[in-house]
Amino acid sequence: MVNAIELKKGMIFSQDGKLMRVLKSNHHKPGKGNTVMQMDLRDVRAGSMIHKTMRPSEKVELVEVAKKGAQYLYSEGDNYIFMDTTTYEQYEITKDQLDDDALYLMLNIEVQLEFTDDGELIGIELPATVTMKVAETQPEIKGATAAGGGKPATMETGLVVTVPDFINEGDELVINTQEGTYKSRA
Repeated sequence: MVNAIELKKGMIFSQDGKLMRVLKSNHHKPGKGNTVMQMDLRDVRAGSMIHKTMRPSEKVELVEVAKKGAQYLYSEGDNYIFMDTTTYEQYEITKDQLDDDALYLMLNIEVQLEFTDDGELIGIELPATVTMKVAETQPEIKGATAAGGGKPATMETGLVVTVPDFINEGDELVINTQEGTYKSRA
């Protein structure tokens, strides 16, 4: 059992017989009243999104997940196919289970498949960073510095990130998968 204040992105806990994955966790202190935890959660099995407010001291039961190294092979409709890198066994995960994580999937990317105690595949854990090519962005602004406000760039998978003004189409960038932010040029 852990307190709600300890929940971070990616953690999975059990509540009312459902497995919930933390997508976003925010410590909020309103002007009056007590501090609360505002969280965006996803029901791992149903794929539905839930916004929940909890007291920081509220207890939840973390679910232990077993992890297996795998490689992303391809997508087929709304299903994504992964291969266990040691046994070569293939696994299928739906778009609903992956949600925004699908935007970071590049061919042959190494991920961790997550399984419950009873062997049910419930999702993936992405690497901390991925390298992607910029598919579309505004032209470079002359005289722009790295400290500028930035501009939106669409990556080759459809992911949109804010990048510095000097980034051009075709540049390869390192993207932080936890926050969905630009880290550096590759």
